[in-house]
Amino acid sequence: MIRRNIWFKTLTLFLVETGIAISVVLLGLYLRFPKYLGSILIDQRGIYKIALTTFACQFIFYLFDLYDVAKPRLRRELLTDIFQAVGTTLIVLGAIFMLRPTLLLGYEQEIEGLGVARTGNGVPVIALILALALMTVWRLSIHWLMRNPMLGDRILIVGTDKLATDVAHEAMLRRDLGYKVAGYVSEDPKLVGTSIVSHNNSLDFGQTSFTRDVLGSVDELNRIVEQEKIDRVVIALQDRRGHMPVDQLLKLRLQGQAAIEEGTALYEKLTGKISVEMLRPSWIIFSGGGKRGTLAGLIRRLFNLVMATVGLVLSLPLAIFAAIAIKLDSPGPIFYSQERVGKNGRTFKIIKFRSMRQDAEKGGAQWATERDPRITRIGNFLRKTRIDEIPQFINILLGDMSFVGPRAERPVFVEQLNEQIPFYSQRHLVEPGLTGWAQVNYGYGASVEDSMQKLQYDLYYIKNVSLLFDIWIMFKTIKVVLFGYGR
Repeated sequence: MIRRNIWFKTLTLFLVETGIAISVVLLGLYLRFPKYLGSILIDQRGIYKIALTTFACQFIFYLFDLYDVAKPRLRRELLTDIFQAVGTTLIVLGAIFMLRPTLLLGYEQEIEGLGVARTGNGVPVIALILALALMTVWRLSIHWLMRNPMLGDRILIVGTDKLATDVAHEAMLRRDLGYKVAGYVSEDPKLVGTSIVSHNNSLDFGQTSFTRDVLGSVDELNRIVEQEKIDRVVIALQDRRGHMPVDQLLKLRLQGQAAIEEGTALYEKLTGKISVEMLRPSWIIFSGGGKRGTLAGLIRRLFNLVMATVGLVLSLPLAIFAAIAIKLDSPGPIFYSQERVGKNGRTFKIIKFRSMRQDAEKGGAQWATERDPRITRIGNFLRKTRIDEIPQFINILLGDMSFVGPRAERPVFVEQLNEQIPFYSQRHLVEPGLTGWAQVNYGYGASVEDSMQKLQYDLYYIKNVSLLFDIWIMFKTIKVVLFGYGR
């Protein structure tokens, strides 16, 4: 439900802003060349130039996370991102038009003895001013609308332990999704009327805390739902045996007073990960990520073959540069291969450009850290831009890896993590990937705790694996490569 809601909101933003970008350019052309608008659009291929301009604008908006509707923003942060995105768009388009003046929108006129004269003064300035004004008004309106307490679903959390506070906290962090947490319902009558503070310290949002009151006990569930005008009841009891208000929930469901949702499911949809602490064996048994259809498997394999072939061809100049740079930077081979664990626990040799000193592991296997002293000067650049992973296209062609999937780990680390992290082996249900949901959402994994965090994203990916999801992850990878974060 929430993920569909996110896709719908993202698509709505994209389509509306496509319309805004096209409209302001058309209006700019009309104000400057009202008599020649048709000729500019059709005879002088203005439609294609508008398409290029619109694509550039929206791609830059995407890079600034302005299409990430689940990312919480204050109003000033939103305004800052919009101004930065529009400013960057102006610089990029200005550079494009300087290099290729023929792409500039304007009126071309044949003048005897002088050839073609192009007039385009004013159109970019008019379009920029209009775009900035309309985008700002549109985005602020949507921001206010999504955060308006009179709109969206009011949710009631049944439970007051860690699961309950985690779910409430994640919902309150993402107010733009339209969820308003009314409060908690407790099993303990002594907690009624008290306030519960939820804390969180994440890579994405930093240190945050929210406070909500316990509105009543579970025996008063129906009254509270009616009194507080609750739209959704979230069951977040970690121990349900003998504590679940079954009769009241059945009454709510049969009378259609409120939707009922499981806390772990809501947490998963809000965060894009599955909490290992909340996970039960039944999730593994009954989740939909079992046998993949033959046709879906063939399509995904074909997709991987095509993407790996294209990737090898397009990255050849970068690969040659990397090979020369590695050889000049430090002694040792250009490539290195290492045993990794793949699908169903099968091991294979992964191929990468060498980014560490030749004697990096003379003392045995070690976790790689973000500022690892074993990394060479050129190796640091290769790792940040992911150029070091270009040879893994060969692993994809061989079928050892997929373009998207969990990161392939070494057998020695897998054995260690299997003993310390519940359900860690489940990440081997699919092929490891060149990029993945965990890689684009979490930074370097240099400890057991980091591996626990990344596993939560891997499990979410395994449960929701699809070709469309893979394509979405690949787009997010572009931002990781361009801005140099993640791993």
